[in-house]
Amino acid sequence: MNEYGITIGLGVLIGTFARIYMLRSDYRQYPGYPHGYVTHLSLGFIAAALGSVALPAIAEKQFAAVTFLALAGQQFREVRNMERESLAALEAAELVPRGQDYIEGIARVFEARNYLVILTALVTSSANYITGRPLLSIFVGIVCILLSGIMMRGKVIGNIARVKAGKLNFKGALLLVDEIDIMNIGLPGMREKILTDGLGVVIHPYDDNARATLHNMGQRQAIAHVATTILGTKKDVDTPEFTPMVRKNIDTGAIALFCVPAEKDIESLIAVVERVPVLESARRAPLKTKAGRIAAD
Repeated sequence: MNEYGITIGLGVLIGTFARIYMLRSDYRQYPGYPHGYVTHLSLGFIAAALGSVALPAIAEKQFAAVTFLALAGQQFREVRNMERESLAALEAAELVPRGQDYIEGIARVFEARNYLVILTALVTSSANYITGRPLLSIFVGIVCILLSGIMMRGKVIGNIARVKAGKLNFKGALLLVDEIDIMNIGLPGMREKILTDGLGVVIHPYDDNARATLHNMGQRQAIAHVATTILGTKKDVDTPEFTPMVRKNIDTGAIALFCVPAEKDIESLIAVVERVPVLESARRAPLKTKAGRIAAD
């Protein structure tokens, strides 16, 4: 298979670059250490190698080599387990946890990125095998990388709901954001602090699908976690009154977020909430059923 050296090399190169492109450390701060980068880049290189040799192996009737793709699928499922276990172990140190749904979503994304690397490497090597033009193959690979980036973008809260500023107020000891009940605050000093430093937003779903999605507790926990991760929080281990809360208006389906951020900026909070990802496990679509459409009418 020496004549396939350029074909395989291009596939490995572009596939590895695709993994580098999709490997980002953002507000989630994971992966955030050298060992995390090394692990994922190494797996990306392996995925690229598997994808790039698939077509040459078939061309040479080396069908046993193709069975390694099935083995790779099993190994990449272990990547999901590794990410899940790593993030779950960090939950105890989080003042505002991610929640199991958010962790599962992150783990699935890491697994899926390796499959996209295999596909990118396979398409790139196939383009060079068919055309024999390396520059064209590199261009095809770059297009695949850009398409992979688009495929990895899911919906965010701003796509399914309208986020607006909410007013914090008290009815006796009961804290409310607009008319949505949040929690009881017993100490007068804490009430004053919350009114001074706290912020609230109300998220109004656009339709019944969005309302059902926002009803999910994992989705609500993700909203609270992302908001406090980016804007900070004044909550500490001994100040439960400052715990970010997301509560629902049981009549309209709107939900309210209350938090006491380190940076008090309502416009930033609205922007953050609008960009919170809609979790795959939280998505609901009752309007796609006949019963759901009848109920909506």
